Amino acid sequence: MECIQSMSEVEAGNELAQKPLIPGLPDDVALSCLARLPRKFHTVLKCVSKRWRDIVCSDEWYSYRRKHNLDEAWIYALCRDKQERSFCCVLDPNSSRRCWKHIQGIPPQISKRKGMGFQTLGKKIYFLGGCGWFEDATNEVYCYDVSANTWNETTSLSIARCYFACEVLDEKICAIGGLATNLSGPNSWDTYDPSTNGWISHVDPNLVPEIEDSMVLDGQIYIRCGGSSLSSHVYAIVYEPLRGSWQHGDADIASGWKGPAVVIGGTLYVLDQSSGLRLMKWRKESKDWVVVGRLSQLLTQPPCRLVAIGKRLFVIGKGLSTLMFDVDQSENAGGIMVGSSISKLTSDYDVISCKVLAL
Repeated sequence: MECIQSMSEVEAGNELAQKPLIPGLPDDVALSCLARLPRKFHTVLKCVSKRWRDIVCSDEWYSYRRKHNLDEAWIYALCRDKQERSFCCVLDPNSSRRCWKHIQGIPPQISKRKGMGFQTLGKKIYFLGGCGWFEDATNEVYCYDVSANTWNETTSLSIARCYFACEVLDEKICAIGGLATNLSGPNSWDTYDPSTNGWISHVDPNLVPEIEDSMVLDGQIYIRCGGSSLSSHVYAIVYEPLRGSWQHGDADIASGWKGPAVVIGGTLYVLDQSSGLRLMKWRKESKDWVVVGRLSQLLTQPPCRLVAIGKRLFVIGKGLSTLMFDVDQSENAGGIMVGSSISKLTSDYDVISCKVLAL
């Protein structure tokens, strides 16, 4: 009986696969039509049929929308509440009713961890490593598939680590330095290749555990390193792919890199939160920092994080209070920067990290 039932299920699956996405249209034409629907309607599409759900959650769907510039970027934030629990929220910046929404189902294994890496690649969000008050650093990695709305544990890091830098370079995730249980951990970094679903570990003596921030500029990874117990000197190191090694970075960049950073159109911006909120811009030609403008603390509360979509800059503060600016317009304004805002949530959540994922 079980064999007959199994055969029936296979036949039903084959019959479903043979049915057209839209009756009367070739599947490639149907895909072209469906893929043009805005991202906010994808949840509805998945409810129509199993075939539609499978296509919306597929790599083919993701690749088609990306290839034809149909993908839409949403912002994802890793937050922590007053009970020290981690959770994730999402913002559709193009919605007429812009508001942050909680993502349900975060695995309990990572909800209590601190010092996790948080990164997006393809249509997935990765939560890497981390540690807790009573838990040593771990090498576990979890991923959230945005299109399928599912959580899974995936290939572990080569080395257990926490409070490390995490960036994407050449379509690979790099987990760099930080605190680790392995003696070589602070001087090492791992690279994850989604095509092989595996990590490769590297070692470089220029890497240090005191990592404060990181960003990718001109195809190179920059890391801002904090001062040690012996020195308060802050400096930057840079990974040059052609050399395959880490070198000391430009001291002038490090001198003005005093807060969260974001790169927009090849230009580096930093939010200096040491005295109010000042948006700074790095000028490559003259190798100096200039003030773009100041932000009102009545609309967002530090500490803040930065992300960008196109020319739009998003400043996300405590409680997910959010300010949005057009960089080109703001640079000509001077003084207090003027933009639109999203009110914070009822609770003063701490924003740990923010990333953009286009689908």
